[in-house]
Amino acid sequence: MTRAPRRASRTLSGLTAAVALAAAAGPATAEEISAGRLPGPRVLDVMTFDIHHAQVTDGVLDLRRVANVIRRSRADVVGLQEVDHHYSSRSNWADQPAELAEVPGHHVVFGADIDNSPPTPGGHRVQHGTAILSRYPVTASDNTWLHQSPGQEQRGLLHATLGVHGKKVGFYSTHLAAGSQTDRPEHTAQVVDQIGAKKPGVLVGDFNALPAAPGSQPLQRAYTDPWAESLHARGDGATHPAESPTGRIDLIYTTRKVTPLVTRVLNGDPTASDHRPLLSKVLVEP
Repeated sequence: MTRAPRRASRTLSGLTAAVALAAAAGPATAEEISAGRLPGPRVLDVMTFDIHHAQVTDGVLDLRRVANVIRRSRADVVGLQEVDHHYSSRSNWADQPAELAEVPGHHVVFGADIDNSPPTPGGHRVQHGTAILSRYPVTASDNTWLHQSPGQEQRGLLHATLGVHGKKVGFYSTHLAAGSQTDRPEHTAQVVDQIGAKKPGVLVGDFNALPAAPGSQPLQRAYTDPWAESLHARGDGATHPAESPTGRIDLIYTTRKVTPLVTRVLNGDPTASDHRPLLSKVLVEP
């Protein structure tokens, strides 16, 4: 059975007022939290961005261009995919999560899906995976490895618990299998099982499949697709390949206690990665 869009039960004027109240409130102070004086509505700008280990479309390695896209987006929380952590010469053995954490005002957590021993004794572990950047404090984080068939790349689900005006919000970043028709349905079922549906949460990632694909249906049934149900969604939502997008594979999903308001693909620098970022303004219910 197809779910009726949730936006039918909401009014634009009411949501606009909630957005204005939350935006005016700003981040909660320690005094407000201790005294219990917290704003009711919470509005977040959430983003997903597959950064292709900072290799821009002309083949040059340039993490600064990725950081500039994030900075200009003014997103509160960003889920990143294809992030290298001392991985190889392709990214100059860089600690990309740490460098991206230098974007002003952001906390960072990293989840290693590929995690190999150091190439030399005493060196750094060779890691590749996903990351989350957040303007709000990260009170807890963990990375769960998903099902892996023989010969397939390990995939994971990175989770950060955010403290947003005194309310816990779960934020998840993932990068699902590109070539395995067997693993992808396993992955989406595991993701739904891990996240659940009752608590406020946002899932973002490169899902390597269209929303209508069979393997995407566990997510489509369990969560809201902001592109389909935002009060305003601009364009066709395609994010890949960046220079001329045709596929809507970079997606944002929200649980029942999070309402999407406005969703758009960011087109400011289509050469910063082989994917374009997707941004959604969402309302977290009190």
